[in-house]
Amino acid sequence: MFQSLIDVILPVFLVIGAGYATTQAGYFKAQHIDGIMRFTQGFAIPCLLFRAIADLDLSASFDPALLVSFYSAAFLCFLAGVCGARLIFKRDWEDAIAIGFCCLFSNSVLLGLPITERAYGAENLTGNYAIVAFHSPFCYGVGITAMEIVRNRGSGSLKTVTSVLNAMFRNVLILGIALGFIVNLTGFIIPEAVDSALSLVIRAALPGALFALGGVLVQYRPEGDLKAIFYVCTISLLLHPTLVWMFGKTVSLQQDLYRSGVLTAAMAPGFNGYIFANMYNRAKRVAASSVLIATGLSLFTVWGWLIVLD
Repeated sequence: MFQSLIDVILPVFLVIGAGYATTQAGYFKAQHIDGIMRFTQGFAIPCLLFRAIADLDLSASFDPALLVSFYSAAFLCFLAGVCGARLIFKRDWEDAIAIGFCCLFSNSVLLGLPITERAYGAENLTGNYAIVAFHSPFCYGVGITAMEIVRNRGSGSLKTVTSVLNAMFRNVLILGIALGFIVNLTGFIIPEAVDSALSLVIRAALPGALFALGGVLVQYRPEGDLKAIFYVCTISLLLHPTLVWMFGKTVSLQQDLYRSGVLTAAMAPGFNGYIFANMYNRAKRVAASSVLIATGLSLFTVWGWLIVLD
Protein backbone atom coordinates (compact mmCIF):
# COMPACT_ATOMS: atom_id res chain seq x y z
CA MET A 1 0.00 0.00 0.00
CA PHE A 2 3.03 2.29 0.05
CA GLN A 3 2.34 2.75 -3.67
CA SER A 4 -1.00 4.41 -2.81
CA LEU A 5 0.91 7.07 -0.88
CA ILE A 6 3.06 7.75 -3.94
CA ASP A 7 0.37 7.53 -6.62
CA VAL A 8 -2.67 9.02 -4.87
CA ILE A 9 -1.78 11.28 -1.99
CA LEU A 10 1.71 12.58 -2.72
CA PRO A 11 0.89 14.42 -6.00
CA VAL A 12 -1.80 16.44 -4.23
CA PHE A 13 0.57 17.41 -1.45
CA LEU A 14 3.36 18.19 -3.92
CA VAL A 15 1.12 20.86 -5.46
CA ILE A 16 0.36 22.24 -1.97
CA GLY A 17 4.09 22.05 -1.18
CA ALA A 18 4.97 23.92 -4.38
CA GLY A 19 2.65 26.74 -3.33
CA TYR A 20 4.14 26.76 0.14
CA ALA A 21 7.78 26.64 -1.02
CA THR A 22 7.52 29.31 -3.72
CA THR A 23 5.65 31.64 -1.38
CA GLN A 24 8.06 31.00 1.47
CA ALA A 25 10.96 31.77 -0.90
CA GLY A 26 9.33 35.06 -1.87
CA TYR A 27 8.74 34.19 -5.52
CA PHE A 28 5.02 34.69 -4.91
CA LYS A 29 3.84 37.44 -2.58
CA ALA A 30 0.85 37.25 -0.28
CA GLN A 31 -1.20 39.38 -2.68
CA HIS A 32 -0.44 36.97 -5.55
CA ILE A 33 -1.64 34.00 -3.51
CA ASP A 34 -4.69 35.97 -2.37
CA GLY A 35 -5.51 36.62 -6.03
CA ILE A 36 -5.24 32.93 -6.94
CA MET A 37 -7.33 31.97 -3.92
CA ARG A 38 -9.94 34.60 -4.76
CA PHE A 39 -10.15 33.29 -8.33
CA THR A 40 -10.42 29.64 -7.32
CA GLN A 41 -12.63 29.99 -4.24
CA GLY A 42 -14.74 32.86 -5.56
CA PHE A 43 -15.16 31.81 -9.19
CA ALA A 44 -13.56 28.58 -10.47
CA ILE A 45 -14.75 26.25 -7.67
CA PRO A 46 -18.32 27.65 -7.72
CA CYS A 47 -18.24 26.96 -11.49
CA LEU A 48 -17.03 23.41 -10.82
CA LEU A 49 -19.78 22.82 -8.27
CA PHE A 50 -22.40 24.41 -10.54
CA ARG A 51 -21.51 22.14 -13.47
CA ALA A 52 -21.16 19.04 -11.28
CA ILE A 53 -24.60 19.53 -9.71
CA ALA A 54 -26.19 20.55 -13.03
CA ASP A 55 -24.97 17.29 -14.65
CA LEU A 56 -25.58 15.01 -11.66
CA ASP A 57 -28.10 12.17 -11.83
CA LEU A 58 -29.98 13.17 -8.69
CA SER A 59 -31.90 9.91 -8.38
CA ALA A 60 -28.68 7.89 -8.35
CA SER A 61 -26.53 10.30 -6.37
CA PHE A 62 -28.45 11.41 -3.33
CA ASP A 63 -28.58 8.24 -1.31
CA PRO A 64 -30.15 9.29 2.02
CA ALA A 65 -28.03 6.69 3.82
CA LEU A 66 -24.81 8.40 2.64
CA LEU A 67 -25.97 11.86 3.63
CA VAL A 68 -27.29 10.72 7.03
CA SER A 69 -24.08 8.78 7.73
CA PHE A 70 -21.79 11.67 6.80
CA TYR A 71 -23.71 14.56 8.31
CA SER A 72 -24.71 12.78 11.52
CA ALA A 73 -21.01 12.14 12.07
CA ALA A 74 -20.13 15.74 11.16
CA PHE A 75 -22.68 17.15 13.61
CA LEU A 76 -21.43 14.88 16.41
CA CYS A 77 -17.89 16.14 15.70
CA PHE A 78 -19.15 19.73 15.91
CA LEU A 79 -20.68 18.97 19.33
CA ALA A 80 -17.47 17.24 20.43
CA GLY A 81 -15.45 20.29 19.36
CA VAL A 82 -17.74 22.76 21.12
CA CYS A 83 -17.96 20.71 24.32
CA GLY A 84 -14.22 20.04 24.41
CA ALA A 85 -13.37 23.71 23.85
CA ARG A 86 -15.84 24.79 26.51
CA LEU A 87 -15.32 22.12 29.18
CA ILE A 88 -11.71 21.01 28.69
CA PHE A 89 -10.03 24.19 27.44
CA LYS A 90 -12.34 26.68 29.22
CA ARG A 91 -12.96 28.82 26.14
CA ASP A 92 -15.97 31.16 25.99
CA TRP A 93 -19.01 30.14 23.91
CA GLU A 94 -18.03 32.12 20.80
CA ASP A 95 -14.54 30.59 20.74
CA ALA A 96 -16.00 27.15 21.41
CA ILE A 97 -18.32 27.40 18.41
CA ALA A 98 -15.49 28.57 16.13
CA ILE A 99 -13.39 25.59 17.29
CA GLY A 100 -16.36 23.27 16.81
CA PHE A 101 -16.75 24.58 13.25
CA CYS A 102 -13.16 23.51 12.50
CA CYS A 103 -14.07 19.99 13.64
CA LEU A 104 -17.19 20.08 11.45
CA PHE A 105 -15.84 21.37 8.13
CA SER A 106 -13.59 18.83 6.40
CA ASN A 107 -11.77 19.90 3.25
CA SER A 108 -14.20 18.16 0.92
CA VAL A 109 -13.28 20.07 -2.26
CA LEU A 110 -9.57 20.95 -2.26
CA LEU A 111 -8.44 17.62 -0.79
CA GLY A 112 -11.44 15.28 -0.87
CA LEU A 113 -12.15 15.53 -4.60
CA PRO A 114 -8.59 15.16 -5.98
CA ILE A 115 -7.59 12.38 -3.55
CA THR A 116 -10.76 10.35 -4.18
CA GLU A 117 -10.37 10.87 -7.93
CA ARG A 118 -6.77 9.68 -7.91
CA ALA A 119 -7.63 6.72 -5.67
CA TYR A 120 -10.78 5.45 -7.39
CA GLY A 121 -11.22 7.38 -10.65
CA ALA A 122 -13.41 10.29 -11.76
CA GLU A 123 -16.36 7.95 -12.30
CA ASN A 124 -16.45 7.26 -8.54
CA LEU A 125 -16.94 10.88 -7.44
CA THR A 126 -20.74 10.65 -7.32
CA GLY A 127 -20.77 10.36 -3.53
CA ASN A 128 -18.28 13.21 -3.19
CA TYR A 129 -20.45 15.57 -5.22
CA ALA A 130 -23.54 14.55 -3.25
CA ILE A 131 -21.71 15.43 -0.01
CA VAL A 132 -20.26 18.65 -1.44
CA ALA A 133 -23.71 19.76 -2.61
CA PHE A 134 -24.85 20.00 0.99
CA HIS A 135 -21.52 20.64 2.68
CA SER A 136 -21.36 24.43 2.72
CA PRO A 137 -25.10 24.90 3.36
CA PHE A 138 -25.09 22.37 6.19
CA CYS A 139 -21.83 23.41 7.86
CA TYR A 140 -22.38 27.15 7.56
CA GLY A 141 -26.00 26.65 8.57
CA VAL A 142 -24.96 24.84 11.77
CA GLY A 143 -22.03 27.16 12.57
CA ILE A 144 -23.71 30.46 11.76
CA THR A 145 -26.93 29.50 13.53
CA ALA A 146 -25.06 28.45 16.68
CA MET A 147 -22.87 31.57 16.65
CA GLU A 148 -25.73 33.97 15.98
CA ILE A 149 -27.82 32.41 18.75
CA VAL A 150 -24.93 32.92 21.18
CA ARG A 151 -24.15 36.44 19.97
CA ASN A 152 -27.77 37.59 19.89
CA ARG A 153 -28.78 36.24 23.28
CA GLY A 154 -31.69 38.38 24.40
CA SER A 155 -31.96 40.23 21.06
CA GLY A 156 -34.90 38.25 19.74
CA SER A 157 -35.25 35.46 17.21
CA LEU A 158 -35.93 37.73 14.19
CA LYS A 159 -32.47 39.30 14.34
CA THR A 160 -30.90 35.85 14.63
CA VAL A 161 -32.79 34.50 11.60
CA THR A 162 -31.91 37.59 9.53
CA SER A 163 -28.21 37.28 10.46
CA VAL A 164 -28.16 33.60 9.52
CA LEU A 165 -29.83 34.15 6.12
CA ASN A 166 -27.60 37.11 5.23
CA ALA A 167 -24.44 35.14 6.03
CA MET A 168 -25.63 32.04 4.16
CA PHE A 169 -26.62 33.73 0.91
CA ARG A 170 -23.42 35.76 0.63
CA ASN A 171 -21.49 32.49 0.25
CA VAL A 172 -20.61 31.97 -3.44
CA LEU A 173 -20.15 28.20 -3.02
CA ILE A 174 -23.76 27.95 -1.86
CA LEU A 175 -24.90 30.14 -4.75
CA GLY A 176 -23.04 27.96 -7.29
CA ILE A 177 -24.64 24.82 -5.84
CA ALA A 178 -28.09 26.43 -5.82
CA LEU A 179 -27.78 27.47 -9.48
CA GLY A 180 -26.67 23.94 -10.36
CA PHE A 181 -29.79 22.52 -8.76
CA ILE A 182 -31.96 25.00 -10.67
CA VAL A 183 -30.42 23.96 -14.01
CA ASN A 184 -30.67 20.26 -13.12
CA LEU A 185 -34.30 20.36 -11.96
CA THR A 186 -35.54 22.57 -14.81
CA GLY A 187 -33.78 20.51 -17.50
CA PHE A 188 -32.14 23.62 -18.95
CA ILE A 189 -29.47 22.76 -21.52
CA ILE A 190 -26.26 24.75 -21.08
CA PRO A 191 -25.21 26.19 -24.49
CA GLU A 192 -22.18 24.42 -25.93
CA ALA A 193 -20.00 27.54 -25.99
CA VAL A 194 -20.81 28.29 -22.35
CA ASP A 195 -20.18 24.68 -21.37
CA SER A 196 -16.78 24.75 -23.13
CA ALA A 197 -15.88 27.95 -21.31
CA LEU A 198 -16.91 26.37 -18.01
CA SER A 199 -14.68 23.39 -18.77
CA LEU A 200 -11.67 25.68 -19.26
CA VAL A 201 -12.28 27.41 -15.94
CA ILE A 202 -13.00 24.17 -14.09
CA ARG A 203 -9.69 22.61 -15.18
CA ALA A 204 -7.88 25.37 -13.30
CA ALA A 205 -10.04 25.12 -10.15
CA LEU A 206 -8.51 22.30 -8.09
CA PRO A 207 -4.82 22.64 -9.01
CA GLY A 208 -5.00 26.42 -8.57
CA ALA A 209 -6.77 26.09 -5.24
CA LEU A 210 -4.30 23.48 -3.97
CA PHE A 211 -1.36 25.70 -4.95
CA ALA A 212 -2.96 28.70 -3.27
CA LEU A 213 -3.70 26.66 -0.15
CA GLY A 214 0.03 25.98 0.18
CA GLY A 215 0.77 29.69 -0.21
CA VAL A 216 -1.84 30.66 2.36
CA LEU A 217 -0.44 28.24 4.94
CA VAL A 218 2.87 30.17 4.91
CA GLN A 219 1.11 33.02 6.71
CA TYR A 220 0.26 30.94 9.77
CA ARG A 221 2.64 29.60 12.38
CA PRO A 222 1.60 27.04 15.00
CA GLU A 223 1.91 28.91 18.26
CA GLY A 224 0.18 28.46 21.60
CA ASP A 225 -3.09 26.57 22.10
CA LEU A 226 -1.36 23.36 21.02
CA LYS A 227 -3.64 21.13 23.09
CA ALA A 228 -6.73 22.65 21.52
CA ILE A 229 -5.16 22.42 18.05
CA PHE A 230 -4.34 18.73 18.40
CA TYR A 231 -7.81 18.13 19.82
CA VAL A 232 -9.25 19.55 16.59
CA CYS A 233 -6.83 17.43 14.52
CA THR A 234 -7.84 14.25 16.36
CA ILE A 235 -11.55 14.86 15.84
CA SER A 236 -11.13 15.82 12.17
CA LEU A 237 -8.68 13.14 11.07
CA LEU A 238 -9.76 10.21 13.26
CA LEU A 239 -13.16 10.62 14.91
CA HIS A 240 -15.10 11.92 11.90
CA PRO A 241 -14.04 9.16 9.45
CA THR A 242 -14.41 6.51 12.16
CA LEU A 243 -18.02 7.57 12.76
CA VAL A 244 -18.80 7.59 9.02
CA TRP A 245 -17.12 4.16 8.71
CA MET A 246 -19.35 2.82 11.50
CA PHE A 247 -22.56 4.45 10.29
CA GLY A 248 -21.90 3.42 6.67
CA LYS A 249 -21.37 -0.21 7.71
CA THR A 250 -24.57 -0.11 9.76
CA VAL A 251 -26.73 1.06 6.84
CA SER A 252 -24.86 -1.10 4.25
CA LEU A 253 -23.81 1.75 1.95
CA GLN A 254 -22.77 0.67 -1.53
CA GLN A 255 -19.02 0.57 -1.95
CA ASP A 256 -18.35 3.69 -4.02
CA LEU A 257 -20.54 5.90 -1.81
CA TYR A 258 -19.05 4.35 1.32
CA ARG A 259 -15.49 5.08 0.22
CA SER A 260 -16.40 8.64 -0.77
CA GLY A 261 -18.02 9.25 2.61
CA VAL A 262 -15.16 7.91 4.70
CA LEU A 263 -12.43 9.59 2.64
CA THR A 264 -14.19 12.95 2.62
CA ALA A 265 -14.62 12.74 6.39
CA ALA A 266 -10.91 11.90 6.73
CA MET A 267 -9.77 15.19 5.19
CA ALA A 268 -8.15 17.92 7.28
CA PRO A 269 -10.24 20.91 8.35
CA GLY A 270 -10.99 23.07 5.34
CA PHE A 271 -9.76 26.63 5.00
CA ASN A 272 -13.37 27.60 5.62
CA GLY A 273 -12.64 26.84 9.27
CA TYR A 274 -10.31 29.83 9.31
CA ILE A 275 -12.73 31.91 7.22
CA PHE A 276 -15.46 31.27 9.78
CA ALA A 277 -13.16 32.11 12.71
CA ASN A 278 -12.00 35.27 10.92
CA MET A 279 -15.58 36.24 10.10
CA TYR A 280 -16.41 36.35 13.80
CA ASN A 281 -12.87 37.23 15.00
CA ARG A 282 -12.86 34.21 17.30
CA ALA A 283 -10.24 31.45 17.90
CA LYS A 284 -8.36 32.48 14.74
CA ARG A 285 -5.00 31.12 15.94
CA VAL A 286 -6.53 27.72 16.74
CA ALA A 287 -8.34 27.64 13.39
CA ALA A 288 -5.33 28.65 11.27
CA SER A 289 -2.90 26.34 13.05
CA SER A 290 -5.39 23.44 12.91
CA VAL A 291 -5.66 23.81 9.14
CA LEU A 292 -1.86 23.90 8.82
CA ILE A 293 -1.01 21.00 11.15
CA ALA A 294 -3.92 18.74 10.19
CA THR A 295 -3.18 19.22 6.47
CA GLY A 296 0.37 17.99 7.09
CA LEU A 297 -0.74 15.09 9.30
CA SER A 298 -3.40 14.03 6.79
CA LEU A 299 -0.64 12.96 4.39
CA PHE A 300 -0.25 9.93 6.67
CA THR A 301 -3.73 9.53 8.16
CA VAL A 302 -5.40 9.51 4.72
CA TRP A 303 -2.93 6.84 3.65
CA GLY A 304 -4.12 4.82 6.65
CA TRP A 305 -7.77 5.23 5.66
CA LEU A 306 -6.98 4.14 2.09
CA ILE A 307 -5.49 0.96 3.55
CA VAL A 308 -8.58 0.40 5.70
CA LEU A 309 -10.89 0.93 2.72
CA ASP A 310 -8.94 -1.30 0.34
